[in-house]
Formats: sequence, structure tokens, C-alpha cells
Amino acid sequence: MRASVAAEKAGIPTVTIVATGFLGQAKAVAKALGMANLGIAEYPGIIMIQSKEELRKNTEEVLARNIVRELTESVASTVKVQEPGLADIVVEGTLDEVHEYFVRNQWTDGLPIIPPTLERVQAFLRFTDRKPDDLIGVLAPENRESTIWNVAVNGVMAGCRPEYMPVLIAIVEAIAEPDFHLRDAGATPGWEPIIVLNGPLVKELDFNYESGVLRAGRQANTSIGRFLRLYMRNVAGLRIAPGSTDKGSIGLGLNVVLAENEDVVDELGWETFAGQRGFGRGDSVVTVQSALSPTIPIYSAGDRAADHLDTLVEIFGGTCAFWSHTAVRKGKYFPLLVLGPGVAQVIARDGWTKRDIQQHLFEHTKVSARALEQHAWQIGFSEFDLHALVERGVVSQAYSQSHDPDRLVPAFVKPEWIGIVVSGDPGRNQSKGFVQNHDQAPPISKRIVLPADWRRLLEQAKRSQ
Repeated sequence: MRASVAAEKAGIPTVTIVATGFLGQAKAVAKALGMANLGIAEYPGIIMIQSKEELRKNTEEVLARNIVRELTESVASTVKVQEPGLADIVVEGTLDEVHEYFVRNQWTDGLPIIPPTLERVQAFLRFTDRKPDDLIGVLAPENRESTIWNVAVNGVMAGCRPEYMPVLIAIVEAIAEPDFHLRDAGATPGWEPIIVLNGPLVKELDFNYESGVLRAGRQANTSIGRFLRLYMRNVAGLRIAPGSTDKGSIGLGLNVVLAENEDVVDELGWETFAGQRGFGRGDSVVTVQSALSPTIPIYSAGDRAADHLDTLVEIFGGTCAFWSHTAVRKGKYFPLLVLGPGVAQVIARDGWTKRDIQQHLFEHTKVSARALEQHAWQIGFSEFDLHALVERGVVSQAYSQSHDPDRLVPAFVKPEWIGIVVSGDPGRNQSKGFVQNHDQAPPISKRIVLPADWRRLLEQAKRSQ
């Protein structure tokens, strides 16, 4: 669609073909790109469940007619909507009146928000040395500027504490990176961003990193998780209302920060998740990546590493394998394993490191070529061809060793791309994995930058609680 908009602005007539279920999203994105009446030709129905006869009829009769109609109509650019200024008062009234106003304007996730008064926003701004109008990036699909000011505003709304501000800024820096592909966050797989936190701030800001780590309940984990989804809604413009920019078919609903248990990591002599991504032991780091779906709870038992690794391959590896056609097609895949502390201790006792676990999962998690091609076709990749992908250098020769459709091929692309975070209940033998959505929101890590007088500000904040 971006190519169509660029062509139209250059005076070249275009038509974008869109299936019925995507019409609302297509129109919303076109409007966000400054061309609300871009030529969009509807293909009726759901393509992947239609018979050959239906496909032929819909293409020859309906789609052809719609393409001709759209090509003969003129396309005009949209007038940009004037939005509130930096410190404008947009509404005054009771808490209920403010909440209803925000709901009507689609500025909330449906839950009550903390009204972002100037006083509250200023309290957040004290926890950064950056200026309120500093530009972090421009976020698709609505191409709105991301600033320190609107980070603070959304942090207030989400119920964060002012001292969380450095973490919030680092999170937004991560999703503003072009490689994060935030513009794809409204895709039908319905992935959610998952935030992994490492470093001294885990304890300084009282994050949960033990039992129930991904449950709502601890203010730091929960409010910061909510902040990211609110920010993606209010600034990037990713909303789930009918005819809007988010087309996630079902979704995941995961919006809680995952903090690593670095006490256990240190005890085992392992690298932290941030350490494996190149950061120093004293750095506080946020990593944001897509999480498409979780595995079932992975209960593994035994006093040997092999007992647990076999189960992790079967359940974590097996779950990720169902989606690995996207990994192979894109040559990228970043699944995330949350390893229970007790399980990690057994594995480490046998001399294994995180890197050893990654290598083992990579070597032993396999999927048949037939299954890859079948799942790829079902999602709409009708020309999925492993041999062609190998010839183009997207993936290794391991995927084209023969033409046997039942041959087993790797489910993971590279061992070092399998993320491992030690967290969760230290009193139970449970782990859990998350399937990642290939190059849509790969892991992006950012060091958290603290204000010069961080210690004084944090002590003041704690005294006032």
C-alpha cells in the first residue's frame, strides 16, 4: 500500500487489491498515509477457504469490475487532522467524565486511566534529562511523532510511577527502530510485544521475577506492560476498533513485563539474557520482541539435564515448529524460552550453559518438509518452496538435502536466535515458551539511560510512597 500511495502522489494511477476482511484496515492505513480515498478493489470473501470455482468467479466477475471502477476514479490527498498541542487541556470534568471522553476518542484500552494532568506529566519529566519535545522517532501506521512528552503522558495514563520514566523511554526507543517493523503490528497473527527487563533496575523498581512473573499484580510489571500497548494505540495508531489499523484475528493479551531472575543466573554462572545480547552486567536493559503464542506449561522432571532437555525439545520446540514456515521463508526466527529457576539449576549442575541449551534445541527440533509446506499454504503462502529458498541464500542447505517430502529439516534458523530467560516460580519445575513472528518485531534491546541525579530522585519517590 505504501508503494501505491507513492505512485499516486507521483501521478501514476494504482489499485490495491484487498480481500473483504481487510477493507477496513486498508482504508484506515491509506488515511494514515495521507490518501483516504486511495483506489482499493475488493476481492470478496476469504480466499483460502474458497473452491476453485469460487476463486475463478470472484476474480473474473467481481474483482475485475472493482479494479476498473477504482482506476476510473480520481484520488485526492487527505487533509491532515489537527491534533492537540503539547500542553493543551483537552477535557475538564469529573473522573467519570474524563474517562468517557477518552473512551469516545479511542485513547484508552477500555480500562480506566489516570488522567494525564500537567502536574502528573511534569512529575514524570523530572526523571529524565531529555527535553519534552525531543523526537524519538515517527511511528507507523499513523506516522505520528514519538516524543518524551507523549511517553510521559501515556505513562501517567497506564498507572506507572514517575520513576519508571527511564524504562518507558528505552521501550519506545526499541519499538521506534525501523528493524522492529511496528507497522506490521496490526497483522492477522495478532502478536503482542513482550518486554524483557535485565539489570539493577529489576530490584530498584521492585519488579516481580519469581512466581506469577507474567501475571498482572505487581505495579511495575503490569503498568509498564500496559503502557506499551497504550502507546502503540495512541501514538502509533494501532487500534482494534472495526475499520481500524489492527487486524489481529484473535490476539494474545500478554502485557506484563518479564524480568529475569539474575540472582539465580549469577548463582549458576550463566549469562543474563541482556548479556547474551552484548550488554554489560551492570547495565539495565529492556528488550522488546513479538510474542505470537505461548506453549502449554512445560513441566519437566528428573535430576539430569537430559531429562529436561528432551521435554523442552518436544513441547517448546514442537510448538515453535508449527510456525517455522515463516522463519524459513524470512530467514529469521526469535522464539523465547522462559526457563524455570529449578529446571535451570538441574541443567547447569550437569555443566550446561545457555548457549549449550540453544545448540541442543537447534539440533534436535525438527519438522517435516511436508508439514512446513502445508502450514505455509494454509496461511496463504501458495508458492512456498524450500529448494528455491536455499538457492536464494535465505536458509542453509539443511533444508534441501533431498526431495523427500517427509524429510526432517530444522525448525529453528540459528541457535543464537533462541532467547532464554530464567524467571518464574523457584519452587516449581515449570517453564514456558513463546513463539515469535519472524521479522515482525525481532528482539530490539536498549540500555536504560538514567538522569544524572537518579539516586536522589529515586529516594525522594520512595519516601513519598
